[in-house]
Amino acid sequence: MPGWLVTSLPPWGISTMLNESQKWALLRIARDSVVCHLAGDRLVVGTTVALPEVSGVFVTIKRAGALRGCLGVLEMRGTLAEEVARCARDSATSDPRFPPMAAAELPDTSLEISILGPMEPIDPRLESSIEIGRHGLVVERDSHRGLLLPQVAVEWGWTREQFVGQTCRKAGLPRDAWQHGARVFRFDAEVFGE
Repeated sequence: MPGWLVTSLPPWGISTMLNESQKWALLRIARDSVVCHLAGDRLVVGTTVALPEVSGVFVTIKRAGALRGCLGVLEMRGTLAEEVARCARDSATSDPRFPPMAAAELPDTSLEISILGPMEPIDPRLESSIEIGRHGLVVERDSHRGLLLPQVAVEWGWTREQFVGQTCRKAGLPRDAWQHGARVFRFDAEVFGE
């Protein structure tokens, strides 16, 4: 099982939304949620640390450094602690790209939490509208919606245009949908993990 040293990832997005105690508490909630769910137990979510209101949250699970699950919300329905617990559980068991996680996988996993700032509509044709490594993107058209976190563009070495195109694909749209009526939004994120 990974150590509990909270590591903030390179300078993606907003860096002062949470202090170290809050990050540690959220990582503990996320891991406890996955462990309890896989054991068939129910987690009672709570923390003694005050947490801010945020726009959204995603929990990413990696196994031996490879993506194992990532789900989240753009609109909070509960407290930050409740949403982190739910997103962690869902990332482990409900990400449609992967089979449900087994308890035997837990020792090889690490968790990463992305706290999302507000979404802003942008014109992706403007070079200044997207800063790789700082902004995450959401693309919407009709009932299609796709989101990519800021760290994804950095991990894949994408240009601004590639990032927008891949976010369109994530929404189930053609890569150039942003040039044909799809709306594009950016957001900052604070990313930290085990």
